[in-house]
Amino acid sequence: MAATDALAGVLSQMTGPWPISAAARELAAAGVPVFPCVPGEKRPLTEHGFHDATTDPGQVEAWWRTHPDANLAVPTGAASGVVVDVDVHGTVDGFASFERAHRADLVSGWAFLVSTPSGGMHAYYPATPERAQRSWQAARAGVDFRGDGGYILVPPSKVSTNGAAVGYRVRQINTGPSATLDADRLRDFLDPRPMPPPRTGDDVQRSVDVSRLAAWVAARGEGERNRGLFWAACRLAENGVPAPDALDVLAAAASESGLGEREITATVRSAYRTAQPQARPSPPVARGAPRAADGWFARDATVRTSAPMRGLS
Repeated sequence: MAATDALAGVLSQMTGPWPISAAARELAAAGVPVFPCVPGEKRPLTEHGFHDATTDPGQVEAWWRTHPDANLAVPTGAASGVVVDVDVHGTVDGFASFERAHRADLVSGWAFLVSTPSGGMHAYYPATPERAQRSWQAARAGVDFRGDGGYILVPPSKVSTNGAAVGYRVRQINTGPSATLDADRLRDFLDPRPMPPPRTGDDVQRSVDVSRLAAWVAARGEGERNRGLFWAACRLAENGVPAPDALDVLAAAASESGLGEREITATVRSAYRTAQPQARPSPPVARGAPRAADGWFARDATVRTSAPMRGLS
């Protein structure tokens, strides 16, 4: 829990405008590894993305001396805690899903909340000791999970939204004890899957193929990442894997290779349009339950086949 506490401690000091470089230095001094991203964007500036994150003060100073307007990011997982990313886009409102999960006591132990430029929210939790928690997406629920193999922008970073630079800002800090999050239970609650039939030898082969595909995507280097993700998503589309499931399979792997969230989503969608040009779009997701009475989880009012898979043999 120390990593999340350290992150919360530094962010709680940001009562006024802070230079991003100062926040980077304070986080590194508190033991939270940091790395720079492109100014106004979520794309890493370093060659290996979050793998380059460090607490070394000299390196942090050099990064922001060279790129004074760079955004600030931290790797998620054991390094700084895990994050539930509540998204708002189109007809998808992740706050309704988060509220349902909160009433089911699945997300109540957050350490602090951050408002995002898109009108969404990041809820931070301590990482579960000695247990890997991989990132995943529940696109239909409007909720993503950022764990091991992911990263997140933190305040006072800014991104361009509708032509304006909008910042991440601390929304609420829990002054009481925080608790770890059962990410598997949360995913099953938000995106329940039917009970699979008994696995045959061919089913095992397909599972191995999908795992191998994800590992291949994660291993792509700079210059190959986007093209590799596109190729992999096309293979999943050709084998009848629904687009949201493809995102679930590939998002964490692509993030590990250094791609950002929006680029991953756009690339997978583009691959499905290419591989399944006659596919009908998914129906819109209706808004769900009413907002929580305390308003914490409402929108921020101040921010507006059995055979082996083809192409893998």
